[in-house]
Parts: sequence; structure tokens; C-alpha cells
Amino acid sequence: MGGDPHPGAVARRLREGMARGVLSFPLTAFRDDGLLDPEGLRAHVAGRLAAGPGAVFPACGTGEFFSLDEDEYRTVVRITVEETAGRVPVVAGTGYGWAQAARFARIAEEAGADALLVLPHYLVDAPQRGLAAQLERLADRTRLPLIVYQRGQVAYTVDALRRIARVPNVIGLKDGHGDLDRLQRLTLAAPDGFLFFNGAATAEIQARAYAAVGVPAYSSAVHAFAPEIAGAFFAALQGADHASADKLLREFYVPFAELRDRAPGYAVSLVKAAARLRGQRVGPVRAPLTDPAPADLADLKALLTAGLDLVGAAL
Repeated sequence: MGGDPHPGAVARRLREGMARGVLSFPLTAFRDDGLLDPEGLRAHVAGRLAAGPGAVFPACGTGEFFSLDEDEYRTVVRITVEETAGRVPVVAGTGYGWAQAARFARIAEEAGADALLVLPHYLVDAPQRGLAAQLERLADRTRLPLIVYQRGQVAYTVDALRRIARVPNVIGLKDGHGDLDRLQRLTLAAPDGFLFFNGAATAEIQARAYAAVGVPAYSSAVHAFAPEIAGAFFAALQGADHASADKLLREFYVPFAELRDRAPGYAVSLVKAAARLRGQRVGPVRAPLTDPAPADLADLKALLTAGLDLVGAAL
């Protein structure tokens, strides 16, 4: 099971983890027939943990939460908790409307997760009071601390943030919009100790800009397949080694983002394909996502090789 579920204790552990490593979002392993591969998942999670992340976030966007049924979700969270064994916090994804999110929250709690990342709701736009009310209803139905994820149709105003921050088990916000004006206003309005982290696509590209508005922590999809690269970039930022950071951005991260933008869903599909290129047993993505086209896969392999060469690692 997870550790102390008190929101303050979890927030402290997350803050400590954010200061020493990237936030890792592991992939969900599937077999070639599309079924869940528990042992492939276990090996993948163990490999991410060996690279020293600040926290682990299973069954989120990179982990294809949207494609999992409740039994599969239970297995994914349970295996992650078992492999983590309390070394770092486990923050499981949940989402859809508040009623369905509460069902996943109960499963995550039973499986031993430390907290939940609340993914954007499905389909509809909503006013700010509705966004806040949805989170309040979920918070009433779980003892786990909640981190809200604003991206897509979810973007909180200062007033809405103040409202949700008063909910005792809401401890933080992950930002995927990259609107630094809005984010700065939110950080200034939030209570002391409220967590923020950068969840933009290929977050490393905007990491220094986020840090400038008081949000140095970030999630790293690259950590799922090349923790050597993710770790080298994190170390460069921590050490203010701007030359090394720029080199990694110029020669790996920006080209990777350009490759990611070639097709919808590549933010997950390329990550999974890169993990397979490195011998990880993670399998294909599930529909509606598709694996990369052959030409894109060849470009990915060349880019991955170049990136690993930069940090002295092997494909």
C-alpha cells in the first residue's frame, strides 16, 4: 500500500521528489494482440525507477489511461505500487466525469496509490464554477490527494483556483497549456505549499521558461524511453549548464518535438516506439492511436541514436 495519505505529507514527498528528479510517466505495456502485458509493464516500471525519478505517474496520458478498463487500470496501478515499494510517490491518473473518476479513484486507493492526477473531463466545455464543482465532487469521494491537470478544455481562472485550493485534498496543478501569463497569475494566487509543475508536450523545451515563473518541476515523456537523456537535461538545468541544455534542446528535444507534430497521437506513439527500439517490452499503442509510419520510425531511430550519443549511452 501507499504511505501516509495525508495531503500535506504527500505534498512534501512530491516536492522533495521534484527537486531531485523528473516526474516519470510510464507506458502501459500491451501484447501484440492488444491485451495488457503485466510482466512487460513490471519490467518497464522497474527500469524507470532505476533511473531515479522524483515520482511515478501510472495510467496517465502517456500510459493510455483513456484506453484502459477498470480491471486493467487496477493491475497497472497495483504493479506500479509494488515495484515502487514506497521509494517515490505513485500518482495514478483518473478522469472522465466526476462519477467515473470516483470509480477509478476508489480502485487507485485500494491498489495503494499515494495521490491522483485528475485528467481533463470528456468532450464538453464548461464554465469555471462547473470545473470547480466537478473537482469538489470527486474530492468528496476519495481520501487521496488530488492534482488537477489543466489542458485542452480545462483552464482555471484565478478565482476558480482559489476555490479548488480550499478543498483540503487538492494539493497541486499540472499545466499543459504553456500560457505563462495565466500560469504566473495562478502561482501568485495559490496558497503557500500548493504544487505546480510543467506538463507541456515535450516539457523540457519550455522548462526554463516555466522555471522563470516559479514552476521548475516538469514531467518527462523522454524518461519513459531514454532516462539517460532526460537525466542529463535535468542535471544541466540544476547546474545552470546552459551550454549543455542548449545542445540537448537543439540536437534532440526540438527535432523530437517536430517529429511528434507530424501526426496526431505521436506524443504517445513515438514514446512507445522509442521504448521498443531500446528493447523494452511495451508493445503497440491501442486504437485510436496508431504506431508510427515506417519513415517516421526510421527518423525516430536516427534521432534517438544521436541523442544517446550526446550523453554517451547506447541504443
